[in-house]
Amino acid sequence: MTQLIPEKPPLAGVATGKSLRHVTTLSVGTVLAVVLLLAALFAPWLAPFDPNLQHIEIRLLPPSSVHWLGTDGFGRDLLSRVIYGARPTLLLVSLILLLTIPFGLLIGISAGYLGGWVERILMRFTDIILSLPSLVMALALVAILGPGLMNGALALAFTSWPSFARQARAETLALRRSDYLAAARMQGIGGFRLMFGHILPLCLPSAVVRAALSLGGIILSSAGLGFLGMGIQPPTAEWGAMVAEGSKVIFDQWWVAAAPGGAILFASLAFNLIGDGLRDKMDTRHGN
Repeated sequence: MTQLIPEKPPLAGVATGKSLRHVTTLSVGTVLAVVLLLAALFAPWLAPFDPNLQHIEIRLLPPSSVHWLGTDGFGRDLLSRVIYGARPTLLLVSLILLLTIPFGLLIGISAGYLGGWVERILMRFTDIILSLPSLVMALALVAILGPGLMNGALALAFTSWPSFARQARAETLALRRSDYLAAARMQGIGGFRLMFGHILPLCLPSAVVRAALSLGGIILSSAGLGFLGMGIQPPTAEWGAMVAEGSKVIFDQWWVAAAPGGAILFASLAFNLIGDGLRDKMDTRHGN
């Protein structure tokens, strides 16, 4: 006689599948980004110590129950500085996006819609900027303009807009002879009203996805400026400058560089997951 094994209720597997289906890269990235944003907004209440207060007598302490991430070379609490460091990073990223997305869309839509010599001039200028090494150009511009938050944003924005322009041009070329725009022209709509009232809304979703995917690289570039001393100046807490300070003692006091480095990894991972999730959500070829 064979013993019958009771079958698992089918509803249990369905419930588990539904719960796992809700956990996507977009949701995970959104949660991480919200945590980062809340840490930046509520830094005065979350930071256990003043991020700029120096205590030389407790310099380079390892992580402990009092200082969870240890202290740096000036005795400042690393956890507090990491939390406050999210503020200039998010502000710099926001400024770069506000500068690059509108300018890139303006160049790309104008080139794709107008065509002719206007397209050739705009796209050759875009190709020239795109061929230049972005971080090197950003360093050169910051060296000319001077270090600081706004100058760093301008320098990184100068090398970040060409990808938005090329994508907007390609989409505009595909839409230029579409039935949708032909119907708009039959109603007497043309010129700038057609470009920015009908073409621009169709180019925005892909621009948002590209912006989310490029945020990780922008964060790394801004940290690179801070690492080289070209970004936000001390004593303001900034992750790249904190990594540069910790690199001097990385073999003996590794936590000084590991704490801001982990924060950079956390922020880049969050925005990369958001970009990947938005791409899967908005791309109809995935069927999701």
